[in-house]
Amino acid sequence: MNKKELIKRNSVEILNEQEISKSLSKKNPKVYCGYEPSGEIHIGHLVTMFKLLDFQKAGIKPIILLADWHAWLNKKGDWKFLEQQTNNWIKGIKSVGLTKAKFIKGSEFQTKPKYFQDVLQLSLSTTVNRGLRSMQMVARDIENAKISQMIYPLMQVVDIKHLDLDFVVSGIEQRKIHALAIETLSKIKFKKKPVFFHTGLITNLKGPGSKMSSSSPEGMISIKSSKLEINKKIKKAHCPLGIIKENPILEICKYIIFPKLEKIKIKRLKEHGGDKTYLTYELLEKDFSSKKIHPLDLKNAVSENLETIISPIRKSWK
Repeated sequence: MNKKELIKRNSVEILNEQEISKSLSKKNPKVYCGYEPSGEIHIGHLVTMFKLLDFQKAGIKPIILLADWHAWLNKKGDWKFLEQQTNNWIKGIKSVGLTKAKFIKGSEFQTKPKYFQDVLQLSLSTTVNRGLRSMQMVARDIENAKISQMIYPLMQVVDIKHLDLDFVVSGIEQRKIHALAIETLSKIKFKKKPVFFHTGLITNLKGPGSKMSSSSPEGMISIKSSKLEINKKIKKAHCPLGIIKENPILEICKYIIFPKLEKIKIKRLKEHGGDKTYLTYELLEKDFSSKKIHPLDLKNAVSENLETIISPIRKSWK
């Protein structure tokens, strides 16, 4: 697999894809992902972190933004809490394997005059409705959105300029903010055309309607979760027979297990079809949708494989 194939794999959408080869040809291209350091790091975050690992394997040093100002603007906690969480996140992200990453706090550069001038410049050409739409999948309590939550996407656009980025990695929930970036970066005199890699999201374990979040502890699995906790939560997770859409168990297979382990083995009694190993997610999904795999058998396999993935992270975290 060449560098281009490696950084593209497992993306559900790529914006400005035509710029990939040009950016890869640069001496030191830059890739980043931003995280609000608020709740615990959970397996939903592993999706983008594994994508950053692909870039790291391709020889591109990741920049990780611990977006403390963004978290504060999005009502995720006070500054004392966010400082504590930022330190925890750096430790946790390193434990995932991103040992070559550069960590930057938003508060290290987002209060500088030139940065704020660019935010104000964007505010002149961005309507309130446009700003609000861009935050629909990101903001907390969007029905009662504050002006701070419309400053948020403008700052995210300006981050791209001030970090001088070539590649941006995020979950698909960020796509409206990135569409805004593509439209407006030229207004703040940023000449590059960054490539935006969007990954899939993992649904809350309790069922459809929301993505996995640390604000719903019963619906998520932390990178510190014990083997027993993983088993209990997976056993209770939403996974209706034959249903693909918003099925968190299948999403864990697609976005975590296959990218990391490249296969999954379903263990079954002979009278139930016997053991079967899948080397691609597509074949697994096909059999599950055809009701050839029972949800309990799939859950058992997912629990076992998640423990394989999380165990070294858990040990490194300690």
